Amino acid sequence: MKPNILVVNDDGITAPGIKVLLEEMQKIGNVVVVAPDSAQSGMGHAITLGRPLRLDKINLYEGVEMYQCSGTPVDCVKLAVNKVFKGQKPDICVSGINHGLNNSINVLYSGTMSAAVEGAIEGIPSVGFSLDNFSHDADFSYCRPYVISIAEQVLANGLPKNTLLNVNFPQTAGFKGIKICRQAGGHWVEEFDERIDPHNRDYYWTTGKFVLQDRGEDTDSFALVNGYVSVVPTQFDMTAHHAIPELNSWSFDHLGNTRGGDKREK
Repeated sequence: MKPNILVVNDDGITAPGIKVLLEEMQKIGNVVVVAPDSAQSGMGHAITLGRPLRLDKINLYEGVEMYQCSGTPVDCVKLAVNKVFKGQKPDICVSGINHGLNNSINVLYSGTMSAAVEGAIEGIPSVGFSLDNFSHDADFSYCRPYVISIAEQVLANGLPKNTLLNVNFPQTAGFKGIKICRQAGGHWVEEFDERIDPHNRDYYWTTGKFVLQDRGEDTDSFALVNGYVSVVPTQFDMTAHHAIPELNSWSFDHLGNTRGGDKREK
């Protein structure tokens, strides 16, 4: 029996990257696409509250069950599991292929990766795919064999509990292979270009520069610069486990049992 595959993204249902992804997934399983009706890049793990969500079935590509959602990438996964699959979870969730990298700290901002994270939270083996090319005409063709191979490996072997894969492709063809990596340390230095709108109100246009702080040769950033496809096993438990012993050494004894307010006698 063929596996059931959920395909999502954050660039929108008409993005070239999702077409490549669904085409490859059709070779190995039954594909259902649920994706935003417009670009949702940088949405992170946002969900829609306080306004209606719409989910419309569309016929964009022949022979593919497809739905466009008015919400975020995470909304897409939630609606897919609850309304499209009706609680019968897919065998795998694949997200992308994103226009632009999601290596290093970018994983926190990424709608592509947040959709995959939501899949993993639902207990679905999940993978996010991204290419180092923001162009609408980006060539995804050389990602195809890697996409299908990684998906097949996940289906065959599963993933550790509460773990998903963050896969990034270098910009140029001729990959040297795959490297299993850790997430590189880095951050964005933002600049906010201040402008005036026609109503004489201030507004800001966000720009920025990514600063890599990690020169390790076992990172996703290093792998990508050197022509490898980076694969980072990623978790959504954000507990800093290594910091627990240090915090346990702090003294809070003077606080005592303060539940219910200050019980000291007046």
